[in-house]
Amino acid sequence: LNRLFRYFLRKIFTTSVEKQHQNPNSAMDPARECEGKGACELKSNKRFADKIMPHLLNLYGSSAKANDFDMYAPNASFEDPLTHAQGVKQIKSAFYSLPKVFGESKIVEYHIQESETSPGKKEILIDNKQHYKIMGRNIDMISLIKLYVEDGKIVRHEDWWDKKPLRNRDTVSFPLVGRVMEMGRRGLMLATHAMMGFGKDPDSQ
Repeated sequence: LNRLFRYFLRKIFTTSVEKQHQNPNSAMDPARECEGKGACELKSNKRFADKIMPHLLNLYGSSAKANDFDMYAPNASFEDPLTHAQGVKQIKSAFYSLPKVFGESKIVEYHIQESETSPGKKEILIDNKQHYKIMGRNIDMISLIKLYVEDGKIVRHEDWWDKKPLRNRDTVSFPLVGRVMEMGRRGLMLATHAMMGFGKDPDSQ
């Protein structure tokens, strides 16, 4: 009787393993549906942030290509404590300039939070650590990247160094001082934009 019981256990186990080998996708990927049909596709439960993160890593890693900027809306803005870029071409200049300034730059750690603020709109917070090398000196910096997304495109990209809000007329005690800071960021961005060929992609220069 014991031999018979062990035989059935072995048979059940062997059959289960064989089924997994015959159709590995059913065991490895439960999100897949209608395998073998023309309309078959993975269920879309991937966050928007997961799709764009490889492109952001390229941007901050001084290895940006033209297609990395497809995630931005045409009139998107980018702002950090030094620069304020308006439009995709200026955003390109901002990131294409990184290898001109730093010997090395990259995001080394990050944690993502994504939330839907209203239909078609999302807010993405990327708590991250950035590493830079300039003139042989290593610099590590904590940052909070804030992305505002509308209809599948980034419309605003803010980089808060040390997780401190950007200083402008709304966040400083004296609005005039904040206004001067804003103008300074815009001026530096326009100078960078001109030096970088007004947003030309590297392969077109």
